[in-house]
Amino acid sequence: MLDIKKIRAISLDLDDTLWPIWPTIERAEKCLHLWLTEHAPMTAALFSSPGALRDIRDYMAANRPDLRSDLSAVRRESIRLALYRAGENPLLAEPAFEVFFAERQRVQLFDDALSALEFLSARFPLVALSNGNADVQQVGLGAYFQAAISAREFGVGKPDPRIFHAAAGAVDVPPEAVLHVGDDAMLDVLGGINAGMQTVWVNRADHLWPHEVQPHVTLGNLTELCDLLAH
Repeated sequence: MLDIKKIRAISLDLDDTLWPIWPTIERAEKCLHLWLTEHAPMTAALFSSPGALRDIRDYMAANRPDLRSDLSAVRRESIRLALYRAGENPLLAEPAFEVFFAERQRVQLFDDALSALEFLSARFPLVALSNGNADVQQVGLGAYFQAAISAREFGVGKPDPRIFHAAAGAVDVPPEAVLHVGDDAMLDVLGGINAGMQTVWVNRADHLWPHEVQPHVTLGNLTELCDLLAH
């Protein structure tokens, strides 16, 4: 059970907690493909092949484990490898990635997200805690967060307890005083519990809980979280 009296700060996942991630990624990939069609047509053709893309992803996973926590670097180096394999200029990877990254920051918030951020940030220090490469400043939500920690910058991602402890440290509270809120059962909920935090599972799609250890509370959206904390 959730002990509201212990909460002195809240850490929040971003992708699929504040906005749906796949529509964002699909738009960004479409923009990338249009750019490549104009500037590197052979690479664009390569990126149209699911088999070629899978081969590039497998190569990156096998040969660049150092990039595992940095989704931006994985994406950029995948573009570079595709350019190389297509016989085009690998230096185009930088501007190509910037096209992708700019569109990736144009997220469409869930309907409950903005009002929830306004409510929560007025009552608790908020920390963004993400394995993804969204930037809360570029997304336009920076004013609501006192800190933002990403796997890309920190070097390890959720569910590693160290990144949760870094989130607690960023607002100068112990882990047990933090409520972590996220959609992913393993990364957010089990990760948060193993780090000593209380956890909220945001289960928008009404999935069955897949693990033996339970979240402190399961909610269908962020409005329910605000209602819970208002009492």
